[in-house]
Amino acid sequence: MPKNKGKGGKNWKKGKKRDGEETRRDLLFKEDGQEYAQVTKMLGDGRVALMCYDGVQRQGLIRGTMRRRVWINTGDIVLLGLREFQEDKADVIHKYSTEEARNLQAYGELPATARINQTAIDMAMDGTEGQEEDMGFDFDEI
Repeated sequence: MPKNKGKGGKNWKKGKKRDGEETRRDLLFKEDGQEYAQVTKMLGDGRVALMCYDGVQRQGLIRGTMRRRVWINTGDIVLLGLREFQEDKADVIHKYSTEEARNLQAYGELPATARINQTAIDMAMDGTEGQEEDMGFDFDEI
């Protein structure tokens, strides 16, 4: 058997061609039939739970060209395409980076109360900020 003298097989050759450079892209603003939202929960199978900035909770479906290419996490700001026939469902069209989301907030597209760099842990802790957790017993009694 011959020895492997190369750098790798076809998977190595198909690797990322970028050298860590992020290209600057134009900022997408919402149009008619679109809305900004924040991801609250990952549901699996390309679906996400969203809290839209118009005050409605919706279920979003990540579109096919974004699957396995654009990674969406909880707390991310996304652009939705609203459905006319289903009010509680929408399609995720675009994911904004944190810098783009800050620019949207500066332009007044997102409300000033929007938490841009919020993670899943921060979202879970929102209800218990500044409050003591009730454990069912008191340490002084023990």
